[in-house]
Amino acid sequence: MRISSESKTIGFYYLLFTAGFLLFVYFLGLVEKNSGPGIWLGYVFLFVTIAIYASIGLICRTSDMNDYYIAGRKIPAIFNGMATAADWMSAATFIGLVGILFSSGYKGLAFIVGWTGGFCLVAMLIAPYIRKFGSYTIPDFLAIRYSQGKEGGSRLVRIVAVGATIVCSFVYLVAQIQGVGLIVNRFIGVEFSIGVFFGLAGILVCSFLGGMRAVTWTQVAQYIILMIALLLPLGMISYKKHDSLLPQASYGQVLKEIEYHERDFEVTAEEVKVRDYYQKEVARYEKKIAALPQSYFEGKKQVEKALQDARVNQLPLKELKALERRLAEYPNSPANAYEVWQNEKRQAQLKSQVSTPSMDPSAKGVIGFLSLDQWNFILLIFCLMFGTASLPHILTRYYTTTSVSATRYSVFWTLFFVALFYLSVPALAAMVKLDLFKNLVGVSYSDLPTWVLQWRKLEPAVLSVTDINLDGFVQWAEISISPDMIILAAPEIAGLPYVISGLVAAGALAAALSTADGLLLTIANAFSHDIYYHLIDKTASHQKRVTAAKVVLLGVALFAAYITSLRPGDILFLVGAAFSLAASGFFPVLILAVFSKRINQWGAIAGMVTGLLVSGTYIALNYPFVSRITGVFGDRWFGVDPIASGAFGIPASFIAAYLVSYVTSPNPPVIGRLVDYLRESRSTV
Repeated sequence: MRISSESKTIGFYYLLFTAGFLLFVYFLGLVEKNSGPGIWLGYVFLFVTIAIYASIGLICRTSDMNDYYIAGRKIPAIFNGMATAADWMSAATFIGLVGILFSSGYKGLAFIVGWTGGFCLVAMLIAPYIRKFGSYTIPDFLAIRYSQGKEGGSRLVRIVAVGATIVCSFVYLVAQIQGVGLIVNRFIGVEFSIGVFFGLAGILVCSFLGGMRAVTWTQVAQYIILMIALLLPLGMISYKKHDSLLPQASYGQVLKEIEYHERDFEVTAEEVKVRDYYQKEVARYEKKIAALPQSYFEGKKQVEKALQDARVNQLPLKELKALERRLAEYPNSPANAYEVWQNEKRQAQLKSQVSTPSMDPSAKGVIGFLSLDQWNFILLIFCLMFGTASLPHILTRYYTTTSVSATRYSVFWTLFFVALFYLSVPALAAMVKLDLFKNLVGVSYSDLPTWVLQWRKLEPAVLSVTDINLDGFVQWAEISISPDMIILAAPEIAGLPYVISGLVAAGALAAALSTADGLLLTIANAFSHDIYYHLIDKTASHQKRVTAAKVVLLGVALFAAYITSLRPGDILFLVGAAFSLAASGFFPVLILAVFSKRINQWGAIAGMVTGLLVSGTYIALNYPFVSRITGVFGDRWFGVDPIASGAFGIPASFIAAYLVSYVTSPNPPVIGRLVDYLRESRSTV
C-alpha cells in the first residue's frame, strides 16, 4: 500500500499537533508542581481541547454538498481509519469499558470480542459494497437496492430505513451526551443537567459548520488526544506501581494478585458479616414488594410523619435536610416503587453473594450444555458484532474514502487503531482494581483517601462507602462504586498528579464528542437528504439541503440533551441497546441487499420493522427507565439480558424478510444486474 504525498503532509501536521499537545500537558504538570492542584486544571483541559476542535471545525467549514455529506470522497485510508476509530470509541468505550472490566472481569471481554469482530464483518461483507454503490446515506443505499427498479428508489423503504437510523442513532447519542455530562459534572463542578447542555456546545462546534469534512479532521485530532489520555496514565500507573513500561504485556501478575484477594474476601469474617446484612435487606425488599401498593402508601406516610415530627421538635438543620431529601427521593407511585425496590433488591442480592472471581466465567443457571451466564456472554458478543456491522454512523464513514480498495484499507486501519485501545483497557482496569484492594479495603473510616471524599460529593451518586458492620474499617462489600467513574478516577486512585486526571477527562470528552458528532451528522443527513430532498422537495438546491441538515442537527442535539438530562440510565446499557437495535433493524437487510437477488422491497420493509419491533419491545419491557414511564414490567425471555435483545430481533428480521419476499412479486431483472455489479471484484470505483 503506497502512502501518497498528501497523506505524508497531513501526517506531518498531526505529528506536530501530537508533540504540541504532549508539551502542553507537560507544561501544565510543571505549573501544578509549583502552584498545587486545583479545579482550574479541569477547566483548562476541557476548554482548550474544545477550542482545538472548534478551530478545526471552522477551518474545514463548507457549504458544498459533497463535502458536507461525504467529505468529498477525498479522505485517505489511514486518516479515515483513525477518524472511524474515534467515531467508534464512544463515551461507552472510553468510560464504560474500563468500568465493566473492573466490575465484571471475564464478562467484560464480550464487549471487546464483539466490537472487534464486528469490523471483520464490515471489511468482508458490507463496507466495500456500499462504497462501490456510491450513495450518501444508508437509507439511500437501501431505498435504491430495494426499489423494484423505480427511479429514485422505494419511498417506503427509505422512510422505514430513516426511522431505523434515527432510533438506533438517537439512543446511542443520548449515551454520549450523558458521558459528557458526567465529565463536566466532575471536573468543572456544574450540576449534571447543566453539564449536559454545556457539553452540547462542544458537540455542535465540531459538526455544525463543516459537516462530514469538519467532523473527519476533528475526529483524527480527538483520536490522538484520547489515546494519549489512556496510554500516558496507564504507563505511569504501571511504572509507579508495578515497575513495568509495557503493561499490555505484563499485567498477568496483576490478575493473579486480584484473584488471590477475591478468594480471600470469600472467607474473611468481616466480609461475611456485610453479606449477611445484605441478605436481610433482600428479604426486607421482597416483603415490601409483595405488600404493594399498601407498603408504598405506608412507607410514604412514615417518611412524611418523621419530617413533620422533626420540624415540630426543631431538630438540627442537617437532619431536616436529610429527611426532606428522603421524601423527595421517595418513589412517586406504586409502579415506580416496584421498579425502584426491585432494582435495590437486585443490588442487595449482588452484595449478599460471594462475587465471581474476575478470571472465572461464572455458571449460574443452566440452559442445555451452557450456563445462563455463558449463553448471555455468547449472545452479547454476536449482538455487538452484528451491531458494529450495522451502525449507520460507522458505515457512512466508508463513503468518504477515495475508492473501494481504499475502503478495505480504511477498515484495516480502523481495526488497528481500535485494537491499540482494546489491548490497553484491560490492563488499566486490572491495575485500578488491585490498587483499591490494597489501598482502600482495610483502611479506617477516619482515614479515607482524599479522592473518596471528593467523589462521594457528586450528584447523582457514583461512590458510596458505608460502615455496615460498624467495625470502623472499609470492607470490599461495603464499597459501592459506579463503573462509569473508574477511568475518570483512576489517576486519583493511583496517586498521580491532578493534571493527569484533567488529561483523562479531556480524553473521555474527546471520545464522547467524536461519536456524538458522527451520530448527529448521520441523523441530520438522513432527514435532509432522504426526507427533505427525496420525499418533500426534489428541486431543492445544494445550499437548501445543507441548510436543512444544519437546522435538523441543531434541533436533534437540543432534544437529545433534554432526554439526557432526565438521566435515562447506565451508559453501557444504552450503547448495548443501540447495537441490538441497529443489528435487528439493519444487519439482515444490508447482508441480503448484497448477497440475495430475491429479497424485494416488501421483504426489506418487513425485515426492518419486525427486527426493530421485536428488539425494541424486549428492551422496553425490561428496561427500568421505560418501565418507570409506562408502568409495564416484562419477564426475560429464556433469561436473556435485554442488552442482547438482538438475539431475538436478528433472526426475526431474517425470517420476515425471506417469508414476505417469497409470497410477493419477485424483483425485476435490473435488480439482479445491480447485485451482480456490486459483487464484481477488481473495482476501484
